[in-house]
Amino acid sequence: MDELIERFLKYIYRKNTQSEKTIESYKNDLNQFKEYLTSQSIDSFESCDRLTFMNFLATLDHLKASSIARKMSVYRSFYTYLAEYMGIIENPLIGIQTPKKSKQIPDFLFVEEIQEFLNSYNDEKDDEYRDRILFTIMYACGLRVSECVNLEWKQIDLNNRIVHIRGKGDKDRIVPFYQGFEKELLEYKSKFWTKYAIDDHVFVNLKGKSLSSRGVQYLMDKHATKIGMHMKLHPHMLRHSFATHLLDNGADIRVVQELLGHSSLSTTQIYTHVTTAQLVKAYKKAHPFEK
Repeated sequence: MDELIERFLKYIYRKNTQSEKTIESYKNDLNQFKEYLTSQSIDSFESCDRLTFMNFLATLDHLKASSIARKMSVYRSFYTYLAEYMGIIENPLIGIQTPKKSKQIPDFLFVEEIQEFLNSYNDEKDDEYRDRILFTIMYACGLRVSECVNLEWKQIDLNNRIVHIRGKGDKDRIVPFYQGFEKELLEYKSKFWTKYAIDDHVFVNLKGKSLSSRGVQYLMDKHATKIGMHMKLHPHMLRHSFATHLLDNGADIRVVQELLGHSSLSTTQIYTHVTTAQLVKAYKKAHPFEK
């Protein structure tokens, strides 16, 4: 069973992702399934029938529907692989429907809230100056936090105001940024980066090492608490806000799809629901009868 899992993971790595993080997730899901079968004295994937798989799913009832759906996608791919390449015909997932994932409207910030957050940094302090530039580029370009912490200067074309991003699944995209920010980036490079950096990473700590995604989350939480923002912030909110504000101001949804690096338009379409939510929120904030 372990050998089949390893073969499948190598196959997926070559064919689809070349992402260590994705492979690790697949491995955990398949090992969880294997351990359940072993606990039921079943020593092969071929011996798992529909009832056994249903009983396995019952052990996952503490998870969200989206998590179960993700796991089932892995198991379907695995049994498809076993049938095509290993000659295993039995597929216990046939006839079992994947739980429907509820589409949640992403959290976002109003332009004024983003301005309040960014304008409250003290540029006289090196770490706060770096943080302001960091969160500004995340909003200006709609970057994922992982893309931001891995960003290197060679990816930034200051003359043309363009950032070259390698996103999920090694998909490349080009994202512009607004006029004037290239001067801020140049100034940041001369004032902060040259003082601390030990490699080409744009954002580093005071020891010169690149920041981590978790570290960026901590920095955002810390500053939001410091300035008294009474909401739970996370870096991805800046990416959500980037998409929402572009659509609010008339950007074509397919353009936003390209800027975000979404492979499917349906992923981007959730932001059209966000704009409706923003209208309602704006109405409640502004209409005199709401007060």
